[in-house]
Amino acid sequence: MQRTIRKVLVANRGVPAVRIMHTCRDRKIPTTAVYSTPDRLAYHVFMADTAIHIGEAPPVESYLNAGRIIDAALCSGANAIHPGWGFLAENADFAQQVNDAGLIWIGPSPEVIRLMGDKIRAKELAKRSNVPTIPGIDNVTSVEQISDWMRDDDVTFPIMIKAAAGGGGKGMLKVDRPEQIAQALAQARSEAKKFFGNDIVLAEKYIEQGRHIEVQIVADEHQHVVHLFERECTLQRRNQKIIEEAPSTLENDLRQEICVTAARLMRRIGYTSAGTVEFIFDPATQSFYFLEVNTRLQVEHGITELITGLDIVSIMLDVAEGKPLPIKQLNVVPNRWAIEVRLNTEDPKSFGPSFGTITRLRAPMGPNVRVLLGTTEGEDVSPYYDSLFMLLMASGADRPDALRVMDRALTGDLRVEGVKTLAPLLLSIIRHPQFISGDFSTNFIEQHLPELVSGFRESTSEDEMLRVAQYVAEISALGPQSWM
Repeated sequence: MQRTIRKVLVANRGVPAVRIMHTCRDRKIPTTAVYSTPDRLAYHVFMADTAIHIGEAPPVESYLNAGRIIDAALCSGANAIHPGWGFLAENADFAQQVNDAGLIWIGPSPEVIRLMGDKIRAKELAKRSNVPTIPGIDNVTSVEQISDWMRDDDVTFPIMIKAAAGGGGKGMLKVDRPEQIAQALAQARSEAKKFFGNDIVLAEKYIEQGRHIEVQIVADEHQHVVHLFERECTLQRRNQKIIEEAPSTLENDLRQEICVTAARLMRRIGYTSAGTVEFIFDPATQSFYFLEVNTRLQVEHGITELITGLDIVSIMLDVAEGKPLPIKQLNVVPNRWAIEVRLNTEDPKSFGPSFGTITRLRAPMGPNVRVLLGTTEGEDVSPYYDSLFMLLMASGADRPDALRVMDRALTGDLRVEGVKTLAPLLLSIIRHPQFISGDFSTNFIEQHLPELVSGFRESTSEDEMLRVAQYVAEISALGPQSWM
């Protein structure tokens, strides 16, 4: 059924909110921003056509308050809601409430979100769809269950215990020895209850030296499912991605197999809108295993857009209006290589949070650089929300070319002062010989952190000379001052 989106409320903040608003501007669709008290001067608030205050700083009082968000949409004249990523993006109850309020939900159906949000049910469905899955055991409640499973199925350490309803690295713990099982199980169940309101956990074989491969899917209400090829999301810390690239370095036959497998699964579950099927790839056996389906727009969708020339958010709007996909599988022909780094306000040595005011912010520019900013100079970094403030992407004719552009972007125009960022670590990674050669796994940062940190560029006498030169230039331009 055809529907018309007249105005979109973006149920998010920062980088994801800004990203959705960019496409809405392209399509001449007005937007409504929602904001908490500390976000009243935030970048996304000024980008929107209208903005509505929805509560205080704690997310449960603002960005996780479904009722206030829906009221804001109705009050502002928005007839559609896009959740971005994070917060309520994969909340089936919220999606259903949006539909029940007579609004258009820009995303997959509540039923599919609920189904794929349960890792145990999702894994069972993958098995029935002939999609390879990691050996594991569901509904774990005791150490004995795990010990019996490992003995009966001849599973060796390490293993992973993780929340059945989890995501984003929360409620996931690697176990290397038998004596760690009890504590890991208790901690995983505790984190699962805290973050997802559900303490059901599962245990799986941990793939050593695994690589994280995900396939971008778009699908409409007319049974059309198209894959936009795969992304490499192997570089992680604390089970959260830090660098992504598209395509991956898989051989072409494996690439075709994993992409077709992902599309088949999404067709089987009746998926619509944009979504991602995640796999773990074992280089030792050249095998891949299903991990989960992300029923939302992924942070790293931009690199797929760069290599395909498509706007995934625009496709989501088309699907939400009941239109068929604007592309067919044969039309999708990647002809570039793209790399994305996530710039978080964190200490690059310890990953500890860095709060404060961004006193200076200059984004990189130049050929083949794409920047998505979620903040502006002078904004405060809040302890209440995600520390991501910029997505920096670089593209090139091939991988070495894209890496050269990223190196230039990180060392050229990028300037961030007032808070610490991950930029020094990201630069060390993309310059590391093993990363350049494609020889890395999900353990890369953990294994090489001391070496990566030692590669950080410290302040030099040349830097000091540049500061003095800048000071002299400013005084020359302003003339003698009263304090001189």
